[in-house]
Amino acid sequence: MRASNAAEILPRLAQGAEVLLIRLRSLGDIVLTTPALEALHAWRPDLRTVVAVEPAYAAVLEGNPSVGEVFLVGRFLPAAARLARRRFPVTLNQHGGPTSALLTAATLSPVRVAWQRTQFSFLANVLVSRPKVYFGRRVHTAEQRISQFWQVGLPRGPVPPARVYPQPDALAAVSAMLVGRGIGPGRPYVVLQPGAAFASRRWALGNFAQLADWLAGEWGLVPVVLLGPRERELGAEARKLFGGPAVIVEGLALRRMIALVSQARLFVGQDTGPTHVAAAAGCPVVDIFGSSNPVYWGPWATPSRIVLNEFPCRPCRGDRCYAFEEPRCILSVTIDQVKQACRELLLETGG
Repeated sequence: MRASNAAEILPRLAQGAEVLLIRLRSLGDIVLTTPALEALHAWRPDLRTVVAVEPAYAAVLEGNPSVGEVFLVGRFLPAAARLARRRFPVTLNQHGGPTSALLTAATLSPVRVAWQRTQFSFLANVLVSRPKVYFGRRVHTAEQRISQFWQVGLPRGPVPPARVYPQPDALAAVSAMLVGRGIGPGRPYVVLQPGAAFASRRWALGNFAQLADWLAGEWGLVPVVLLGPRERELGAEARKLFGGPAVIVEGLALRRMIALVSQARLFVGQDTGPTHVAAAAGCPVVDIFGSSNPVYWGPWATPSRIVLNEFPCRPCRGDRCYAFEEPRCILSVTIDQVKQACRELLLETGG
């Protein structure tokens, strides 16, 4: 199919047709795909959207009314065979890597959509403009995701918020966990998320500890420190630094993490997947930025504050500091800056 005919793809689908979307991994990216899914469902609720993800990320889409089915991709060959049997009329590859390209080809869909200049893009038969070309400027990831849909026929309009849906059993389990840790029903808490993949995105843990004391003392919020399953060393240090009423939660499953942040009064974190989950759950977010770009990765369509200091070298890849001996971008952010952002957001959203 010629690119000039791409805008006819979605409008011409038969009533009740299935649309396959492939977005295998990366927590923030999957969260920021949900606005496109909502827009598609609002326009054509008759279509059944199937989203292919790896099992670790399935909870992001659980309970989402815009998603007809979550297709779990485990081992490649069995997944490819199952996809081929489904005969989807349209497949949208939103991932861009070789595995997603090969899965796109394996679907045998008559219409296989990918962005131009992605790996193995020759396996698709409809190539649409990359977001920066389409918009002519840098845009947020939520806008990037939906741009592929717009180019294949979804009417262009406002981009909805990202959304995740905490499930009743996860809410009950988290409530019981908090009660067991001394946080009774109705007691307000703040989730602090100090972990990040790179040092250039990690605000000092000691700063988080001081912020926790201030939020507890000035605002009556119980600090809940959220640590991932791979952050044991950070957990040991956190237990030394955080005192008072602070509760440290380690290795929480994604379903329960969604439930936890959905009930929080405030979330303070950095450019990580859990920050996007909190924003999509409707929690007010203070997002501390170092090396990454808030134009791409700021909280989307939710009450929020971004805290950063400008440096000529930022944004950068972030895997190491390319300009200094240490990542000054994130280390230069002061406690007073973050306190001010928290103060503004708490007052804005009800004190």
